[in-house]
Amino acid sequence: MTTLKRVALHETHVSLGAKIIPFAGFEMPVRYSSDIEEHNTVRNGVGVFDVSHMGEFMISGSKALELVQKVSSNDAFKLTDGKIQYACLPNDQGGIVDDMLVYRFSETEYMLVVNASNIDKDWAWISQQNAQIGAEMQNISDNLSLFAVQGVKAVEALQGLTDTDLSKITYYSFEKGSFAGVPDVIISATGYTGAGGFELYVPNEHAQTLWNKLFEHGKKWDIKPIGLGARDTLRLEMGYCLYGNDINDRTSPLEAGLGWITKFTKNFVNSENLKAQKERGLSQKLVGFEMIDRGIPRQHYEIKNASGEKIGEVTSGTQSPTLKKGIGMGYVKSEYAGENTEIFIDIRNTLIKAQVIKLPFLKPTV
Repeated sequence: MTTLKRVALHETHVSLGAKIIPFAGFEMPVRYSSDIEEHNTVRNGVGVFDVSHMGEFMISGSKALELVQKVSSNDAFKLTDGKIQYACLPNDQGGIVDDMLVYRFSETEYMLVVNASNIDKDWAWISQQNAQIGAEMQNISDNLSLFAVQGVKAVEALQGLTDTDLSKITYYSFEKGSFAGVPDVIISATGYTGAGGFELYVPNEHAQTLWNKLFEHGKKWDIKPIGLGARDTLRLEMGYCLYGNDINDRTSPLEAGLGWITKFTKNFVNSENLKAQKERGLSQKLVGFEMIDRGIPRQHYEIKNASGEKIGEVTSGTQSPTLKKGIGMGYVKSEYAGENTEIFIDIRNTLIKAQVIKLPFLKPTV
């Protein structure tokens, strides 16, 4: 039996009354109060996720960019210092090893942020691609804690803790600075909620100090800890893909609607085959849909047409706390992927009407 890992502040989450569940090889807080309450805290105020289970790899040296360009679907050549890209790691079978963020510190130093469940897999894959390149690689995943401070009040709640002007850190940019008295914190204008805010990368030895000061200083803004349950509904309202649900080793980035991070201006792993797939046309596409009739879509529910023929499958679904209706994402045959197309979700052998919509479900506040 595999032993689950724990984040550095595990005992803090237990003391706060969090419900702890196994997730991506870790014991993680899924909620502290209720998913809906925590969801609304982020949409309307400010909350803190401990997402220290995420993986971080440093790629450095004169060959760093060459390796990043080979493994990434996006074009890291366009990055400048202090900028971030969303990208995926294509495999050689047409699917996706993982999705990730690429941080550029300098022309010879990058950081890749990957999903917790894929740390070992990603490291092995990138190492394999690096065999003929020779970039320097370091897995620092076990050394860092990561706090996502998200919500419309995040900037004002955090500004008193740092001399860095947070209002000047634009979306998908970052700076290194002192934060809550802790030096060299990576302050990143990223997140997984669409509600605005920052992600703070801090060495484990300073994690408790930073966490405590976040909550001491944030009392005025009613800052709250937020669990993975709300994280999932928040990301789904934005139409953000979740690895293992909406994308995996078998899903093409083009089918997943990730053509915007799949740049054929350069060569990368399996780029020729993906380019050929684009030219042929896609047989299926990932779409967002909202329920017209009452019902909550769930992963693996079948998507059907009016005749009852299966045309796809739900990959993610929930009752949106903000929209107060069922929403979901799923792959459908391309002819059913058009906006406003009527589809049906098979919920307990009953066809419940839904409609394809253009993502995101909500307009982001960043």
